[in-house]
Amino acid sequence: MSMNWFRSILTPRTAILLAVLGLCRPGMAQQVSFSLLPPRTVEATPIAVTPVQTVKYPEGLGDHRFWDRDNSFLFATSAAFSAADFVVTRDNLRNGGQELNPMVGVFGRSSAGLAMNFAGETVGVVGLSYFFHKTGHHKLERMVSMLNIGGSAAAVSYGMAHR
Repeated sequence: MSMNWFRSILTPRTAILLAVLGLCRPGMAQQVSFSLLPPRTVEATPIAVTPVQTVKYPEGLGDHRFWDRDNSFLFATSAAFSAADFVVTRDNLRNGGQELNPMVGVFGRSSAGLAMNFAGETVGVVGLSYFFHKTGHHKLERMVSMLNIGGSAAAVSYGMAHR
């Protein structure tokens, strides 16, 4: 009986593990200690400082109002798809369906919570777009709305297909 534990240690898996660990040890011994290396001499390098020059963009390339025609259309479309997503999600939840998005699932217990979630999503899109507008990232400013429209459209399509 005292030999059974010894036999269980000598399984093929254990032998392979011990062989791999044994072969790894010589590879670790080949590392050079940094304390044995001679110190590098540090040379002072001259730093070339150039003054910052402002770049003037051509008219219409980077200067536009935040609430221009394109952004207004994107925000209205985003709000419309969020409203459609709210309606489809609420109907699916009422008919015994389940919410696949775990963040929306927290709010999906009531219609008011679900409406608050989708209204907050729309406000978040406008806020993030405004942040990108103020920091000069005008392509990202519009991309946020486009991504939200695409996500909401996909959610509405999926919800309508799985009624």
